[in-house]
Amino acid sequence: MTKSEAEERIIKLREIINDYRYHYHVLDESIMSEAAADSLKHELSKLEEEFPELITPDSPTQRVAGKPLDKFKKVTHEKRMISLADVFSEEEVRDWISRNEKLIPGGKIKEFFTDIKMDGLACSLHYKDGLFVQAVTRGDGLVGEDVTMNVRTIENIPMRIDEPGDVEVRGEIIIFKKDFDALQAHQREIGEKEFANPRNLAAGSIRQLDPKVAASRPLKFMAYDLVKPNLPTHHEAYEKLRAMKFRTSNEDLVWAGNQTKELFEYIKKLDDYRKTLPFNTDGMVIKINDRATYDALGIVGKTPRAAVAFKFPAEESTTKVRDIVITIGRTGAATPVAILDPVEVAGSTVRHATLHNADEIARLDLRIGDTVIIYKAGDIIPQVKEVLTTLRPVEAKPFDYEEALKAQYPELEFERPRGEVVYRVKGENSDLILKRAIEYYASKPALNIEGLGEKNVIALVDSGLVKSIADLYRLTPGKVSQLERFADLSASNLVSAIEKSKSPMLNKFITALGIRHVGAQTATSLARHFGSIEKLCDATEDELISIPDIGQIVAQSILAWFADEDNLKLLTELKELGMNPVYEDQSKLPLAGKSYIVTGTLASMGREEAEDKLRALGATVTSSVTKTTTALIVGEKPGGSKTKKAAELGIPTINEDEFLKLIA
Repeated sequence: MTKSEAEERIIKLREIINDYRYHYHVLDESIMSEAAADSLKHELSKLEEEFPELITPDSPTQRVAGKPLDKFKKVTHEKRMISLADVFSEEEVRDWISRNEKLIPGGKIKEFFTDIKMDGLACSLHYKDGLFVQAVTRGDGLVGEDVTMNVRTIENIPMRIDEPGDVEVRGEIIIFKKDFDALQAHQREIGEKEFANPRNLAAGSIRQLDPKVAASRPLKFMAYDLVKPNLPTHHEAYEKLRAMKFRTSNEDLVWAGNQTKELFEYIKKLDDYRKTLPFNTDGMVIKINDRATYDALGIVGKTPRAAVAFKFPAEESTTKVRDIVITIGRTGAATPVAILDPVEVAGSTVRHATLHNADEIARLDLRIGDTVIIYKAGDIIPQVKEVLTTLRPVEAKPFDYEEALKAQYPELEFERPRGEVVYRVKGENSDLILKRAIEYYASKPALNIEGLGEKNVIALVDSGLVKSIADLYRLTPGKVSQLERFADLSASNLVSAIEKSKSPMLNKFITALGIRHVGAQTATSLARHFGSIEKLCDATEDELISIPDIGQIVAQSILAWFADEDNLKLLTELKELGMNPVYEDQSKLPLAGKSYIVTGTLASMGREEAEDKLRALGATVTSSVTKTTTALIVGEKPGGSKTKKAAELGIPTINEDEFLKLIA
């Protein structure tokens, strides 16, 4: 990305983040999920790290939160209430550790301290000689709002503590999930509007001028820091908070230790455990435990060096739409899929999102180049929740679905049946498409399943025994023998042949999937490059195009196939049924790195078998003679253009006897 492109993107990101922050922190309204906003802020932070000269004082990364409301008295914090920088991966945590250890005498963090990050309203409580005297919201980090009368109504906040002098306790005002659910049920019962979420309700309750509103809500204060008195470690501060009878995170949510390995184990533990918590959380806080070291490391911009907030894998995130491809499913339906910049969502890398149909694209007004919010809600393929039109490139054009169909499938005709939202291949039906798919799956270039020819496939599909390719592996001799075409022996032989196909060579399995534009040689190239079906499933367009014989059209076809929900379900089912494609590293095989062409008729075997034998020895088999061709294998009645081209380029020819010695 050039500096000018980065500057344009940064300006747009700041606008949308500032709008979100105003609604969220000042008006207590949510215009997008916090996970989506975090994703945008993370992108902005990364861009400003790459182009620090573009950082401005009013950037969202240089401030903590919105302005305090005018309806409460403003109070200046003695010590700033600072927000933490977000990290989203183990790698980013390691980078944070490395940066700090370069600044610490001795170059080693002695101990880490972690705690769950609660989703509520940050608040500071002040005590004078044991008596509660004031409560102040975070505000902008420097100046907050005096909400003492409202906070006084929170039952779990002690009005007096056994501690002399000035004491400052910081924590989060939250509403537990079960209490929020009960409030929602009550709102429905009385016919009133439901609340947005627990965090907004907690914040809104504290910002009401009438303390009776706060008193009527099930608010709780969860302490997470003791500013005064200043104890040697964060862990000791927690123990002191508990001793003073403040509610904090449970013991099993807090950890102190000096091993990085244990730190990551604890992150994983909390990620697994967090959904069982009584309150909402989107991450955990990681600090350097020693407070003297913590304070000495100071602040960068608006965040402390010695602490970060590790965000758990979000259910939503933002990314860019690089392309929209249309895949033809097993029923002939044309389904659009967004090809995305890879992004982490709910713990996995997402590269595609289903767009359902043409009407959904129109409803979203989705265009190639748009920035979108995507989400996972139990689906295999994530979906687009919203288009952030504020970030739309000026050159982005509305997506013309019918023109895209013509461009991507010029040899096919499509129709949209009356009353349906889906375009389908004209003149096709699901049974016919399934029969063709199974025939190809079982053919010699693919898995070569003996006994699964055209007539037997028709019988299996028409009987209802086979409704998908996966159903082949659910057949039993008893079920098959009931069909008119089969006796006990032939049924048993067919089921046995299908069972033997469960451990095919990877290139054969890729061929069998019937991916558009992917023949035997392309499948071999894919198998050699990726080594497993799982890695191929995660391939990006750039990775695919980097393979010598794969261009953009083939790459898009592959992406579309692996983005189709039905196809992914098929792969999952096949794996569960025992399908285990085998890949052997072919770099050490005798014909590795060599390229051959077979032309004419061989007496000893068919051309497909000959090509398979060459590929099994590591060779590449092509259809066109080039300077990189190793040799032309010539049978009876060879193609004149190929032999002529080979002669012109000085490419040697091999007769059938020489070929048989080559593969022996």
